[in-house]
Amino acid sequence: GAMWRGEGPRQSRETVAFDTAYVNPPHVQVSISMWDISNSTNIRADVQAENITTTGFEIVFRTWADTQVARVRVAWTSFGELPNDDGWELY
Repeated sequence: GAMWRGEGPRQSRETVAFDTAYVNPPHVQVSISMWDISNSTNIRADVQAENITTTGFEIVFRTWADTQVARVRVAWTSFGELPNDDGWELY
């Protein structure tokens, strides 16, 4: 988007919803799986998972200074305890 034509600190956030809610907020790992960044400047990128809850999280991509970003793709994986679904019910 046009936001990457600027300079200085910039960020983009994307909300991710888990298919199944976790019992507790899971551990989330994120990584850049593809990027299209101009080689006329230094490549500066920081990607993190923030605001992790039992139902989802935010991917936050940051760049700064004069780096020009056209596109970035982020891969993620979550690890945690899912609700017990073995059919046992306590009354």
